[in-house]
Amino acid sequence: MTHPLLDLPPLTAERFAAVEDAVARLLDTRQDVLITQGEALLPLEGAIRAAAGPGTVALNVITGPYGQTFGNWLRDSGATVYDLAVPFHTAVTAGQIREAFAEHSEIDFVSLVHAEAATGNTNPVAEIGEAVREHGALFYLDAVASVGAEPVLPDAWGVDLCVIGAQKAMGGPAGVSAISVSERAWARMAANPNAPRRSYLSLLDWKERWIDAGRRALPHAPAQLEMLALEACLERIESVGLETVMARHREAARVARAGAVALGGGLEPYVYEEKEAAPVATTLRVPSGVVASELVARVLKSDPALPVAAGGGALAKEMIRVNHYGADASRETVERCLAAIGAALGV
Repeated sequence: MTHPLLDLPPLTAERFAAVEDAVARLLDTRQDVLITQGEALLPLEGAIRAAAGPGTVALNVITGPYGQTFGNWLRDSGATVYDLAVPFHTAVTAGQIREAFAEHSEIDFVSLVHAEAATGNTNPVAEIGEAVREHGALFYLDAVASVGAEPVLPDAWGVDLCVIGAQKAMGGPAGVSAISVSERAWARMAANPNAPRRSYLSLLDWKERWIDAGRRALPHAPAQLEMLALEACLERIESVGLETVMARHREAARVARAGAVALGGGLEPYVYEEKEAAPVATTLRVPSGVVASELVARVLKSDPALPVAAGGGALAKEMIRVNHYGADASRETVERCLAAIGAALGV
């Protein structure tokens, strides 16, 4: 049996490196970029376990569930962790970061999620990055949901470890991800005796066997189909222009917020301030007396393909999410979602 996705020639090191270079262009970074062979949780966890250890004092910002996960990984690595948690309907500010530094001057690591798709907020990374640079801490950023929907600029913002995934706003595959790594982040990893080695989580193994070796021979067989999909995704973004892709997401978010208010019936944006709302997804607070998960079930019964979901955990009672990313970042998709939500609410 022949099939266009089967019996492909092996991906060459040169082509693999070219895809990494395309990721670097997307992020406008001169830092080392690694494409990791797995979903974004791989480099997210690998970076924390490589850069943090018993001597690390971390400020972990929590604006959603992923921030909570990062705090757990940091503690597992032996770090002393100070959590800065803000309500999920808002964003953290640079002022709050500076206040944490003033209270705990020993902080040398900051972990932050750029956009929390699960809660619909986005954080002002440029301003926060300035505060982190002033303090001299290492800056770790989860930009998985934000990349492609809003600017992600590791060099300009002073981000030392920036993780992205292609499966949301980029409209690409979920099976590979990428991380940009600054020189001082590499130095921190090299000085950490607990950094994973000879492990699938090890970024240092990739550095030594791939980057330091001139990217001439791949350490192991790459995820062939996912790499080809990522390559196609990056080529598509370059062809239409990143600003065009981001503009589609901004417009979808604007329509979602305005449409929810116009719909009435007690539905309202979960994130209060529009400037703090992520362009990748819009979260909505359901009216009093309505259970969000039950409302979503009625919506999906009318059209199972709609990108609508209930909030996770306790948020399943009060929040629904309209995911307008990738191919769904369009006015038409958002309007279909709102129409179905309105019908399910009876408004």
